[in-house]
Amino acid sequence: VDMGKAALDASGLKFPIAEPQVVDYPVRIAGRPYRITCVDMGNPHCVVFCDRVDDVDIGFIGPRFEHAPYFPERTNTEFVRVVNPSTIKMRVWERGSGETMACGTGACAAVAAAVANGLCEKGRDITVRVKGGELIVHYTDGGVTLTGDAKLVYTGEIEY
Repeated sequence: VDMGKAALDASGLKFPIAEPQVVDYPVRIAGRPYRITCVDMGNPHCVVFCDRVDDVDIGFIGPRFEHAPYFPERTNTEFVRVVNPSTIKMRVWERGSGETMACGTGACAAVAAAVANGLCEKGRDITVRVKGGELIVHYTDGGVTLTGDAKLVYTGEIEY
């Protein structure tokens, strides 16, 4: 899928700082310090690099990022560990939905943020591991492509 372009422009993200980009930027959320990188994929993303994504209490910290005053229109938040230059592990808190099994725009934002922080290389296929499986993100100046499986995760019946 052609996901369009990733933008790191602070003004487009409505992030109230003087710097042109929000890359490795210090903030305080719920009384704790974090360093964030924000990416616009047509929707706002805040990427937080951490040592172990499985240790993140996403049910607690996710809503606090989503509603932090830095993000006047709320934000999606990706908690990311760069395993190696071609592999990322990610958990995502989607604004209005909570933690989800995967997020295509979030995976793209995580790769763009990893490139902006010098952790991954632009123009390479990067595997993003999420609870729902694996996604392949290819990020260049021309845009971002996303490749992955579509999987049935739920069936049901509705009576009315």
